[in-house]
Amino acid sequence: MKLHGTEVRLKALALLNAGARNADVGRLLGVPAGTVAYWRHQDRAERDECPGRHAPLCPRCDGRALDGAAYAYLLGLYLGDGHIIRYSGHRVPSLMITCADQWPGLMDECENAMRAVFPDNSVCRARKQGCRNVKVYSNHLPCLFPQHGPGRKHERRIALERWQREIVDAHPWSFVRGLVHSDGCRNINWTTRLVGGVRKRYEYPRYWFTNVSDDIRRLYTDTLDRLGVEWKECTRHGRSYNISVARRESVALMDAHIGPKY
Repeated sequence: MKLHGTEVRLKALALLNAGARNADVGRLLGVPAGTVAYWRHQDRAERDECPGRHAPLCPRCDGRALDGAAYAYLLGLYLGDGHIIRYSGHRVPSLMITCADQWPGLMDECENAMRAVFPDNSVCRARKQGCRNVKVYSNHLPCLFPQHGPGRKHERRIALERWQREIVDAHPWSFVRGLVHSDGCRNINWTTRLVGGVRKRYEYPRYWFTNVSDDIRRLYTDTLDRLGVEWKECTRHGRSYNISVARRESVALMDAHIGPKY
């Protein structure tokens, strides 16, 4: 094992204190980055400058301000394509929202919402085949998403707490937008009609929302009712999975506040 003298250590500390990164200092001086980090920690400890424990405040536990619109949107994403998990090797649980690569704008919006709701926490994107997992780490995830629990969402009861309902009532379109961005879409449907004895094809836009949880679909349709959006439940193999919004006035409302994924 190569030993590094005092002169090298002092040179490394001088570079670090001037703003250089551990990895850059290590490459310049031929010292492992881990050694440089240890020197930096030792130097801070000797000067009593070690940073304290990272403990961001929680809106529920500590009364920190919460961005209601961003939270309503993130809640919709979570109920659709999100889950909270804590790996055995991690000290902190993470909220993970899976976003398809074909919708980069949606991915950016998801990350922006996470940063607004958790301004002091780490947010990242993990690459997967055909998608990214947008993630935020926080010990207070169960506080903000009390719907978290064992098993799949459609196998357990999903209901909003009173404080969540107040936020959704204040920002209903943000909530609907999150739900549609996770488990919904806007597409072009078509049908044929006889006009003067001639069968003609007609196309029209439609919004779909698909979720196997009766509770989550009800949260979606209850919010649509309050917004004056007409909807219809459609079945698949005899089961209710899909919510359709196809009336022209209602589609226009959805277009004004949601629009196609991007």
